[in-house]
Order: sequence, then C-alpha cells, then structure tokens
Amino acid sequence: MTELICITCPRGCHLQVDENLNVTGNSCPRGAIYAKAELTHPVRMVTSTVKVESTNECRVPVKTKDPIPKELIFKVMDEINKVKIKAPVKIGDVVIKDVLGSGVDIIATKNIDR
Repeated sequence: MTELICITCPRGCHLQVDENLNVTGNSCPRGAIYAKAELTHPVRMVTSTVKVESTNECRVPVKTKDPIPKELIFKVMDEINKVKIKAPVKIGDVVIKDVLGSGVDIIATKNIDR
C-alpha cells in the first residue's frame, strides 16, 4: 500500500493506493487520477532562469509550458543552462522549442525590454 497526499486542490486528501492502483481516501475523482499518474508516470513543471543579453537585467524567468516526465528534470535544467537569449523578451516567448524531444517548450514568464 502506498500513501500520498493529493495536491490537486487545497483539501489535501490522504490517499491510499494498492498494488492494483485502486485509490481510496479521495474526496473527488481528481484524487484518483492524480494518484494513478503519480505512481505510473510522474510529471513536474520546471521553473528556472535563462541568461539575457542586451539589457540591464541579466536573467529572465522561464518555465516548462506543460509538465515534463520527472526523470527528465535534470536533463532539462542542463539544456536551460546552455541558453543565452537577446532582449526584448515577452511573456510566452518560446526560449527552447520541444526541449529534449519531449514535446514541451520552455517559455519566458516575464517581459524584458532592451
């Protein structure tokens, strides 16, 4: 039996999952979906910063547009750390397209002027 705390809403249900992926303890269907996904294919959002040229600010915050497989986090961070972009940057600009062939883009989360 595996125990998890659901993070899909503020309620924080205490979930129990058996070896057949039967979930108990959830107050809504989202808890069961979360628990099954967390045990079979966990994903996470990644947030970081990228170097910026041509501006007073030296870095711009970025994030994955969608969650990526948990096992790719450190490889994605390696790719992010290789990048240097030029200002101006707008929120939502794609900084890295399809990072590591994951189908997920790395996007800017702040506007940076020249």
